[in-house]
Amino acid sequence: MPKITYLASDRSQETTLDVPVGTSIMRGAVSNDVDGILGQCGGYAQCATCHVYVEPEGLGRLAEPEMEEDEMLEFTACGRESNSRLSCQLTVTDELDGLVVRLPERQSQ
Repeated sequence: MPKITYLASDRSQETTLDVPVGTSIMRGAVSNDVDGILGQCGGYAQCATCHVYVEPEGLGRLAEPEMEEDEMLEFTACGRESNSRLSCQLTVTDELDGLVVRLPERQSQ
């Protein structure tokens, strides 16, 4: 099972989870009570409360964001960066084993 690591915004805490293939990175966090990912819309790219920053070494393993995700990233509570993604739109595959995502300071205004 692929391992995904969730880093606190200040990098002081990390949580590494086995997340089943086919599950979103958001669902893996919410199902395991990872503090910092809300996922208020349930994974439909409509609220941006699952915003994460993908660590640079993992970016090349991800598909480019679809238009809906790209637009929603403009509404995150913390600033959008070049490595910003909505974790609800990142489906875990075997290729994502070892992916590290950093959580923003907050998810809502």
